[in-house]
Amino acid sequence: MRALLGFTVAVYCLALVFCIEWGTLQRWRDWKQQYKREFGRRAIWTQNLNAIIDCNKVFLLGRSNFTMAVNKFGAAVCSGTFLSKLLLCTNIACEGPSPIKVPRLGPAPDSLDYRALGFVTPVKDQGACSSSWAFSVVGAIEAQVAKTTGVLLSLSVQNLVDCSTNITYGCDGAWMGNAYNYVQSRGINSEANYPYRAKVGTCILASVETNCPGHGRLPSGDEEVLKKALASFGPITVTIDASNISFMFYKTGIYDDPQCGMSKVTLDVLLVGYGSENGVDYWIIKNSWGTGWGEKGYMRLLRNGSNFCGIANYALFPLL
Repeated sequence: MRALLGFTVAVYCLALVFCIEWGTLQRWRDWKQQYKREFGRRAIWTQNLNAIIDCNKVFLLGRSNFTMAVNKFGAAVCSGTFLSKLLLCTNIACEGPSPIKVPRLGPAPDSLDYRALGFVTPVKDQGACSSSWAFSVVGAIEAQVAKTTGVLLSLSVQNLVDCSTNITYGCDGAWMGNAYNYVQSRGINSEANYPYRAKVGTCILASVETNCPGHGRLPSGDEEVLKKALASFGPITVTIDASNISFMFYKTGIYDDPQCGMSKVTLDVLLVGYGSENGVDYWIIKNSWGTGWGEKGYMRLLRNGSNFCGIANYALFPLL
């Protein structure tokens, strides 16, 4: 009887393992088909999937405020190639103007979302080009143009990638202040006249759509000043730590991974608002990884006064 019971248990365990393996294999095939990947590294994809499952278990236990999901980065390693293609070049020093003397800022509202005010263009995808610096700067200028003219117009990221290489690194990252300096001296074209190609090309001299008279930089590390400045000026360019696997596969919720560093900033994004949910404060950031990442291209990131993910380290805004 014991032998029969042992045999039954063994068969059940083998069947369970087979079902799990078959389910994983099918998800792997579905992922390759969805993202048109004829080849891929299944071992890395499976490792990432397991990390996603573990993270979501922690969420279900109420010990975190965000979930993860498989996306186009499914078979990417959260280092090396992934970082070099999507994040800032690590040898680029965050240099630029000293923090400006911020005018006296009035009280900020409890919540704010510039998307609802019509100041934010649709989410775009930077592709295999480390051009987040250009997307964030262009997004901030677009918002100022909309604020001053009432017209929301997509401006050309490619214009910056191609034409500012004497002061930036094109698809290898850049200091945001240099991008603002380029627009101040040369202006910027519209997206319609100068579309994005995700690689450095020949600079095209097209008609200038708008200029940026200058830019300012907020004092480093102060989230309260950042909040008030956001309410006063409009969307702000910020840099955050995006080097963790939890960021790469973020899906929804308030991102609060304790591994997110305060000093290791790696990605430029556009800060477009803030709010609170169930007593947890958050920032709203617009990324440039397409609408398949996060909350349709956006992330809600923990806002708690401790400069989480280094969001207040380098905050720049255009002056129009």
